[in-house]
Amino acid sequence: MLFHYSKKKIKSEPFEREAMPLNPVLVIVDMQNLFLQDHKEAWKISEACEYINHVAGLLRSQGHPVIHVQDMEGVSEDTSPEARDIIPEIHVEPGDLRVPKEFSNAFWQTDLEQVLHEHKAGLVIIAGFAAEHCVTFTWNGALERGFKAAILHNGICSSQPEAISAIYRDRQIVSYSVIEYITGVV
Repeated sequence: MLFHYSKKKIKSEPFEREAMPLNPVLVIVDMQNLFLQDHKEAWKISEACEYINHVAGLLRSQGHPVIHVQDMEGVSEDTSPEARDIIPEIHVEPGDLRVPKEFSNAFWQTDLEQVLHEHKAGLVIIAGFAAEHCVTFTWNGALERGFKAAILHNGICSSQPEAISAIYRDRQIVSYSVIEYITGVV
């Protein structure tokens, strides 16, 4: 294939590319009935779930881990187990990992960092609820521990739409199409 640039002819050869060695891991934060069940339409939960499920399926198909972080703060024997369950719109597979947490940052006093090291995570992709709280604090926690981290574009939700816009403006984000590229799927 020949391209003309100015007056020079440049010959371009097709090439094969290999997946970049980023070893992505998806961390899905707090997508639980307790927080989302009564707000699914208003907070556009189904749209975020569509992106989360697509990326989770993509990563699983390439052998990369999917981790579900569940907020267990204040859980007692009186707490309904169903309330802490992940909403049915999020596809959870038997091989997925779960990390319970008590604090907004999913790294604080959990084994998330250890799990990511065990899986040799090169890129931590964070999705879930709430964009301005647990998602952001977990993203910060990943960076503080030396991980490369990005928030999944269109894979976060909040009760405050302006918080999502601020995160997209102020944080590193990654789209599903970029994830397809770095995993070598496209």
